[in-house]
Amino acid sequence: MTTLVEIPDIGDFSDVPVIEVNVAVGDRVEVDDPILMLESDKATLDIPAPVAGIVAEIRVAPGDLVNIGSVVMVISVGAGDTSPSPVGSGSQKLDQQAALGSGEQNSVQADVVVIGAGPGGYSAAFRAADLGLSVILIDSSDTLGGVCLNRGCIPSKALLHIAKTMDEAEAAADHGLTFAAPDLDLDKLRSWKDGVVARLTGGLKSLARRRKVTLLQGHARFQSPHTLSVHSLDSETQIGFQSAIVAVGSSPVSLPFLPQDPRIIDSTGALDLDDIPKRLLVLGGGIIGMELGQVYQRFGAEVSVVEMMAQLIPGADADIVAPLFKRVSTRFSEVMLSTRVTGVDAHETGLTVSFEKDGKTHQAEYDKILVAVGRSPNGHCIAPEAAGLGVDKAGFIQVNKQMRSNIPHIFAIGDVVGQPMLAHKAVHEAHVAAEVIAGHKASFDAAVIPSVAYCDPEIAWVGLTETQAKAKGIKVQRGLFPWMASGRSLSMGRDDGITKLLFDPDSKRLLGAGIAGQGAGDLIAELALAIEMGADAEDIALTVHPHPTLSETVGLASEAFLGTITDL
Repeated sequence: MTTLVEIPDIGDFSDVPVIEVNVAVGDRVEVDDPILMLESDKATLDIPAPVAGIVAEIRVAPGDLVNIGSVVMVISVGAGDTSPSPVGSGSQKLDQQAALGSGEQNSVQADVVVIGAGPGGYSAAFRAADLGLSVILIDSSDTLGGVCLNRGCIPSKALLHIAKTMDEAEAAADHGLTFAAPDLDLDKLRSWKDGVVARLTGGLKSLARRRKVTLLQGHARFQSPHTLSVHSLDSETQIGFQSAIVAVGSSPVSLPFLPQDPRIIDSTGALDLDDIPKRLLVLGGGIIGMELGQVYQRFGAEVSVVEMMAQLIPGADADIVAPLFKRVSTRFSEVMLSTRVTGVDAHETGLTVSFEKDGKTHQAEYDKILVAVGRSPNGHCIAPEAAGLGVDKAGFIQVNKQMRSNIPHIFAIGDVVGQPMLAHKAVHEAHVAAEVIAGHKASFDAAVIPSVAYCDPEIAWVGLTETQAKAKGIKVQRGLFPWMASGRSLSMGRDDGITKLLFDPDSKRLLGAGIAGQGAGDLIAELALAIEMGADAEDIALTVHPHPTLSETVGLASEAFLGTITDL
């Protein structure tokens, strides 16, 4: 019997070039052995053998272009050839469908099991595999990437890109270039956004396959300190492991007083982009709320935002957030600060929301409510008590600098170990955990972790804020550079930015930084490195920054602190 080998679904790709054929006619292959390598925009993609057998015919060569469904090879299959090998050490691998689709109970072993396939989870799995360990990566979703890639960071940035393009096209009229009013095709936009996600998740699946990381879909729960079970719809897999890495992330906070109503959505529902409501209330003026609020406003909704704190983006300094507040104040229907939502009444024609501020109450009507009041860790969802794993009341797992929990061979990373809940923090923690398990000396000792709100204008900060310095009694001196004096910013049609650096008055070392303006999220990386390296004001000011760029505002802010600036 022969099997035609076709190119499987590899995401939103077409005419993908073959760059390597890994087998020859007559070679024996096992299930999931890499037989071809393709090259996509994201990365190289390994195409696995769907069956075990002997290669009878090869129908492609390097340089050929293939698509989903292209027949690339013929494999001769003999009796008993189609069964995959069990998980073990080295290159042995468990077939995912055999494990989760048989309706039977399976039992496998691995050096490392990683629970959760978000940025932290897949990074931990890949690093552990690179260090020679057998790895099983478990997630309840059928795609890798977790919330960040599938329902958070990436799809939101895709929508923000379109919203910003619409803003820039409209603003171009002030500079002599007029476009017709945009025609927003939600179906096409949604498809493009999903395609961006698919390209990235497809690339991750290829990276996992190349590293021979076993992927299991299902819900994992500990059964003992060295075993756990993975439940899917119709099967259960028992896994024994030497070490485990918990990377189960977090979930949107739900408010108990809100009624169960499909018109009340969280960030996942907002990113689905089912429709654009006429009146949208964003409950929460933090990063998620402001990003999605600006998206929906640009797409046509009348957006109001309510925030309990006295400012938007409460983690950043008020002067850094001020340009964002000024912009949304002219675009949103209402920005309500220091205001609580005390109740929501759902009825056929809308949602009646009750507000309270300074003892005064009022009501307003909305068509949808986006709840963006934060996230809570998922530490309790994996039966941690069965392994003796310590999880606090909130759901956080306490770890040391090696990312070890109270159980020495169980590690935890990412949102579930504490704030800030950021993907880039999780990735660095993931590498530490994997390297410690592999016997390397590693620890997570980052001096600072930058934060970015991808609003318009972007808000980014790192290290000590002025608010924190005041609360802790730490003396700082500022170096400020307003973007209205930046040639690059003005030539882009914007002057609503600021770069602020905070220095120790005695040593002149950089302690913190905040930036508001286009590309702030990219600019903040230089300042994170400066703090990590112990740079002082002269180090930054004497570094030659290219002109005209937004990055030179960093050097100019340092000059402002030193008193050497000639641009102000």
